[in-house]
Amino acid sequence: MNEHRREFSLVLMCRVLKVARAGFYQWLHQPISERAKEDARLVEVIRHSYSASGGVYGANRISGDLREAGETCGRNRIAPLMQINKIKAVRGYKAPQRIAGRPSIIAPNCLNREFTVDAPDQVWVTDITYIRTWQGWLYLAVVVDLFARKVVGWSMKPTLSRELGIDALLMALWRRKPKKPVLVHSDQGSQYGSDDWGRFCKANNLEPSMSRRGNCWDNAVAESFFSSLKKERIRKRIC
Repeated sequence: MNEHRREFSLVLMCRVLKVARAGFYQWLHQPISERAKEDARLVEVIRHSYSASGGVYGANRISGDLREAGETCGRNRIAPLMQINKIKAVRGYKAPQRIAGRPSIIAPNCLNREFTVDAPDQVWVTDITYIRTWQGWLYLAVVVDLFARKVVGWSMKPTLSRELGIDALLMALWRRKPKKPVLVHSDQGSQYGSDDWGRFCKANNLEPSMSRRGNCWDNAVAESFFSSLKKERIRKRIC
């Protein structure tokens, strides 16, 4: 008798709540859905990727990591899970304002924002930035090969000396030993506009190229590298 009353009560409740009886009985036997179980598993995978990045990756990069690991979910599923579980990426810097800029009077812009090349040691981009450390400020110059977006030369000094950019380029030459002329793109900073820079490029079969004045987008690959370096490996440890 009690079973009949219980069954009648459940049927009545389903009618009042406008819930399908089959779905209600399924929920009784399995209160946690398969979707919820899969979400819980994904959260653990996301946390692992987030921890491996040092706590700096956001939804875009974690989505890439998960795809490489064989997961089929996309960013639209990962981003809400990160937000619900308060997994936040380190915020970057404000994007620089686009400026048209004036052409360089020292060297033409031969690169012209063609950042995709089909072979190594065809185009290198170089730039200088400052880095905050516990002992003070340091200046870092890097040379990046556009083919694999790989840093092939670097130099770091406590002052913005005249040799900083040349030392980074010298390391790139020593490590890669290019057999053909290499296009070396930079901005119009004093390091790259000096006579020493021009003579060094000429002596080592390098073709200088320069961004327009005040236009960081002409050297976007180097700017992007510095942004990632500071956001992911420096700012998190210093601030």
